[in-house]
Amino acid sequence: MSRTTLREIQGLDQTPAELANSTLLLIDFQNTYTRGVMELDGWEAALETAARLLDRARLEGAGVVHVMHDGGPGTPYDIRAEIGAIHPRLAPIDGEPVVVKHAPDAFHDTDLDTHLPAGGDVVIAGWMTHMCVTFTAQGAFLRGHRPTVVAQATATRSLPVASTDLTADEVHHSALATITDLYGVVVASPDELR
Repeated sequence: MSRTTLREIQGLDQTPAELANSTLLLIDFQNTYTRGVMELDGWEAALETAARLLDRARLEGAGVVHVMHDGGPGTPYDIRAEIGAIHPRLAPIDGEPVVVKHAPDAFHDTDLDTHLPAGGDVVIAGWMTHMCVTFTAQGAFLRGHRPTVVAQATATRSLPVASTDLTADEVHHSALATITDLYGVVVASPDELR
């Protein structure tokens, strides 16, 4: 049985963003998540979808902002080392700002909002679905922006909870359900963006 979302109850717009009139936020597409202890399930497919999305955003003249998480020297999130660098497939080009964050919400203690038009549409792709993607979508919503998350351009990992192991797919869909319920529109692929 399908349930009514909080977005529907509040009468919020359910229309996916128009990419050309949005800012694309690429969240934490760092080498951190492609190997080792933090390797995500399905990162390759999410990366390729995000690369197609980025190519389209550039072609259509959308704003693009890259976000990186810095965990400090010696961590898997060390942005001064190759492990914490943005994956080369999504490397920023001249004119695309890079925002460095230290919390899951890319708006928290950063200048991200200065790179976005007030109340504008943001399209979000990134790693990890259940963490920085979800909290950045929430942060965008709470600041008056209209987030649209591209599900196939996100990925996460399996996690234990209350003596149960959740698969990466379960964690991924749970996070997307949280976003769908209130914080934003979720589309499966970039093709669903206007």
